[in-house]
Amino acid sequence: MSAGIAALGLRFIVMAIASFLAIVVWSRIRDVAWMLIVVGIIAGYGDILYSLLVEFGFVPEIDQAAGGIGLLAFVFPNLPWIFFSIAFISIIIKHRPRG
Repeated sequence: MSAGIAALGLRFIVMAIASFLAIVVWSRIRDVAWMLIVVGIIAGYGDILYSLLVEFGFVPEIDQAAGGIGLLAFVFPNLPWIFFSIAFISIIIKHRPRG
């Protein structure tokens, strides 16, 4: 087993735990910002799962529907950060000083 696959497997296990805990938080907190953070964590888990599927050859790396561009390989790593950014914007708007 290569070091890259071992690191990816470890990330998969850690993100599985984080995703489980995020779902527990989701069931208890109904704040928009926290829900977006939870969705970002779950999207990160999806990114790692997709990377593992590509690494083991279950999913082709290049998305043929997008004209040979690896669209999923571009979207999945950035999707969690988009949700985190929207969550932080939501927090800033919610806690801005009233004046």
